[in-house]
Amino acid sequence: MINQPNYSVADRLMRYVQIDSTSNPDAIQFPSTEKQLNVSRLLVEELRGMGVEDVSLNPEGYVIAQIPATVQGKVPVICFCSHVDTAPDCSGTDVKPILHTHYTGADIHLPDDAEQVIRLADYPYLHQHIGKSIITASGKTLLGADDKSGIAIIMDTIAYLMQHPAIPHGKIVVLFTPDEETGRGTERLLVLELGADVAYTLDGGELGSYEEETFNADEVLITVEGVMAHPGYAKGKMVNAVTVAAQLVDTIAKELPKPEQTEHREGFVHPHTMEGNAEKITIRYLIRDFALEGLHQFEKTIQSIAKESALAYPAARITCTVKEQYRNMKPIIDQHPEILQNTKAAYQRAGVEMNIQPVRGGTDGSRLSYMGLPCTNIFTGMQAIHSKHEWIGVSDMERAVDVLIELVQVWAGG
Repeated sequence: MINQPNYSVADRLMRYVQIDSTSNPDAIQFPSTEKQLNVSRLLVEELRGMGVEDVSLNPEGYVIAQIPATVQGKVPVICFCSHVDTAPDCSGTDVKPILHTHYTGADIHLPDDAEQVIRLADYPYLHQHIGKSIITASGKTLLGADDKSGIAIIMDTIAYLMQHPAIPHGKIVVLFTPDEETGRGTERLLVLELGADVAYTLDGGELGSYEEETFNADEVLITVEGVMAHPGYAKGKMVNAVTVAAQLVDTIAKELPKPEQTEHREGFVHPHTMEGNAEKITIRYLIRDFALEGLHQFEKTIQSIAKESALAYPAARITCTVKEQYRNMKPIIDQHPEILQNTKAAYQRAGVEMNIQPVRGGTDGSRLSYMGLPCTNIFTGMQAIHSKHEWIGVSDMERAVDVLIELVQVWAGG
């Protein structure tokens, strides 16, 4: 690198997380919530303020910016991608970020809720940040580092490159998507319009992590329709959908692995939401496995259990629908060995030890890869995501900026 960057990732993250951009998995419209675009509009303004001329927020909610190459000749075009929405699992309204400088290793009592304590014993990775700065929320909301830390890292990188035009790099595309948390982040994206050859999401965890493999993911929707009757005169008439659904969920839980029981490369079946009343209940299951065969076996087992419940309650109506969400990007990435080669070189040049690991989740990169744009995932430092305990180390974000600055040079042959 020419100079050490004057990092601004912490300031950027703390500014972005204060904008509520929670997505809604039940919405029909796209983006699923209008408030996501408040972040998108700000990013367009900031990119223009950096001197990026070709930047827009298109009608589908995607921020797309083009940074011209500083080298001559044909060089692969790199796309950096992060998502503007935060998960609906935990409130993202009125986020109050707190910068804890020189973290001592003590438990962190979040000020707005005395019951919310980030303990070193629960989050061993905090050991790596003793004496450094970390950012948390205040106790009533998530932080939103997933994935506003990725946005901050990309924005800081672009700001540095715009200030240092002597750094050799090819054309860079910046992409900020809505609705990644709902699984719809690339639903209306026209990949060919990006003009990119390879992409990276900034949506990973610990320092040095690099991910080129995700879960295969589906959703299973089970609908239980019972038979209503006045409870005082229900004998022999009522079939309570709540009772049927409860037994169904209990049976599935006994036969199939749950998230809280699994780790590493183990798949799981997760009852995500359950809504309704005695007349009708809907249950949404998230199905995850690194192998398609395992994913499909989980689904067959659920369908079998649903059929058995239907036989036990013939007056009830039970339907089971499978919806594809995303697929493991590994088979696509394996066709492009130069991605790992160049990324490994960038990590080494930045002085960051690479740790290749699978994502126990998914990113926009999964879908992008199957849409013709091979995409892997780089660390940001985010921890305890989707929760009130969410936190991130400032130094991890800064090192991610270092990696990206080296990465664009490696791809340019510099």
